[in-house]
Amino acid sequence: MSQGTSEEFDWEGLREQAVAAMRRAYAPYSGYPVGAAAVVQDGRTVAGCNVENAGYGVTLCAECGLVSQLHMTGGGLLTHFVCVDSGGTVIMPCGRCRQLLWENGGADLQVMTPLGVRPMTEVLPQAFGPDDLARGEQS
Repeated sequence: MSQGTSEEFDWEGLREQAVAAMRRAYAPYSGYPVGAAAVVQDGRTVAGCNVENAGYGVTLCAECGLVSQLHMTGGGLLTHFVCVDSGGTVIMPCGRCRQLLWENGGADLQVMTPLGVRPMTEVLPQAFGPDDLARGEQS
């Protein structure tokens, strides 16, 4: 998958990988399967799907599975990300997942949103991250 500029990047191919992940979702309670896919700086693609639980609070979002696969396959920095619903429509990650994406992609991560491609700085403005923790330790 080409990692050129946002205009050159194969967003449709990445969305199709998110749709494939969504088809593996386990969503018997909400009936709302979600899939996510991202490209890692080294060119790998990682994906995840939501996995529900009868105790809703321990449900895993698709982004959780994606980040787990990222680290299980060698880590790295996410560069491009997309998340879809059961119809393949691009959706926004929840707040918790935006934090996960910030931690693993940083400010430059490009996110396909319902309003087009946006950098993480717009998806999670004024994000809290590792630099904030370091500043706190210095106090």
